[in-house]
Amino acid sequence: MFKIAVLVSGNGSNLQAIIDAIENHELEVELSLVISSRTDAYALKRAQQHNIKTYTITKTNTDRSNAISELCQQFHVDLIVLAGYLGILKGEILKSYKNKIINIHPALLPKYGGRGMYGLHVHQAVINAHESESGCTVHFVNEEIDAGAIILQAKVNVTSDDTPESLAKKVAVHEHKLLLQAIKLFL
Repeated sequence: MFKIAVLVSGNGSNLQAIIDAIENHELEVELSLVISSRTDAYALKRAQQHNIKTYTITKTNTDRSNAISELCQQFHVDLIVLAGYLGILKGEILKSYKNKIINIHPALLPKYGGRGMYGLHVHQAVINAHESESGCTVHFVNEEIDAGAIILQAKVNVTSDDTPESLAKKVAVHEHKLLLQAIKLFL
């Protein structure tokens, strides 16, 4: 069975979409473990409610990327999925899992990517720039933040009355579908 690990930092709505797809037999993978960068991430509760192994590796860990890599190797993970994960992966994990780490980003990369571009910050930047469309991107993770090869994108219209919160809701609907689509490409 194809095994995935999901890395999270917050609410875990993308994680929940993956769990639901597995339970509904829309996605034939084993979700081996969920790793969080924060002890208070609600995503951990989502995983625990479905008896999925969870781990927290915080910023205080001096070698977070190596710790994540070791866990993924221990569980024989085939694909690492960053779903709202705010940490930056560095070093050996990027080599040992080259083209096997994907991220969902809440904008149409290459626009609105990079350091500081996450969550509502992205949506506010899109609105401030008076963009007519935004969306989400699934891309490979490499040494540069949000600069890996694009796998899939989905677009949404930005309206004059959008707020960062309303735009986030529009984009999230597509994030869930796009992330599942990208995982299926690996199968």
